Amino acid sequence: MRVAVVGASGYAGSELLRLLGGHVEADVIVATGESARGRRIADHAPALAALYPELVLASVEDLDDVEVETVFLALPHGRSQAIVGGLLERGVQVVDLGADYRLRSAEEYELWYGEAHRDPARLSSAVYALVERHREEIPGARLLAVPGCYPTASSLALGPFLDRGLVERHSIVVNALSGVSGAGRSPSERLHFPRLAGNAEAYGLVRHRHTVEIEQEIGAEVLFTPHLVPVARGMLVTAYARPTSGLDSAGALEVLHATYDDEPFVVVSSEPPTLKDPVGSNLCFVSARVDSRTGWLIVMSSLDNLVKGAAGQAVQAWNVSRGLAETTGLPRAGVTP
Repeated sequence: MRVAVVGASGYAGSELLRLLGGHVEADVIVATGESARGRRIADHAPALAALYPELVLASVEDLDDVEVETVFLALPHGRSQAIVGGLLERGVQVVDLGADYRLRSAEEYELWYGEAHRDPARLSSAVYALVERHREEIPGARLLAVPGCYPTASSLALGPFLDRGLVERHSIVVNALSGVSGAGRSPSERLHFPRLAGNAEAYGLVRHRHTVEIEQEIGAEVLFTPHLVPVARGMLVTAYARPTSGLDSAGALEVLHATYDDEPFVVVSSEPPTLKDPVGSNLCFVSARVDSRTGWLIVMSSLDNLVKGAAGQAVQAWNVSRGLAETTGLPRAGVTP
């Protein structure tokens, strides 16, 4: 199938190119990147040179001159709204990795993103593309809203317990660590090597935009605190919730096994996962334990923020939407050491 990647000059867009370049059913016809327009992909991202030796990064306006079946959007929030309508009207499927169509409420979007949504009528028709939780809604979908990395890791960890009513729906705490690629490719003082190396910091306290997305997906009140750590990629979530009944560690693991043992991209681990375990793959590792002293449930998850947290998740949902094998083109093994 003929596909395009918009925003291919960023980290998520480059990861899309990597995965789609090895996908037997995808032919990348055009890749856009305004900040590197006119450069060969091989020069902008040398790791992709063997896959795209001659393809040149174009402008988003060039989409008007090509025929494609699917467009993957890897743009900052607020940018997808300007082009999604025109693509859908042309009969093109849209897979949006940005935040523009994840929330069901235009009011919530304005509250958390600080600007009015310019395409609110399509929020109800966008399918939230977390495959493990919305698989039945995805086949044939024309607009896929790919979840954020933090909501993916948090929802896959907590969702099975909330879905079964095993934990209270308030006072849930989610602490998360993320590699710096999650902040995007644009340089900043905060990401400057002398400041970041050997350092760690909490950010987005109380008002991080992924809070509302997590709450929407799991249907619970969440106190969410993300932390930036000095690694290129990877994500580790530790979440805490109060059980509603006598749940123990063995029972918590049984819940995860019952939910995910048939899922190709979720690994249930008896030991706490590490940030590095899934790096390079589309896997999400999950584990759980109950503290017998305090009674709290501790749920952990780890994933690669650029793969299962972004580009891999997009390709996984696209596979399902097109009736392809879910694992097509996606790595199920991390890189070790």
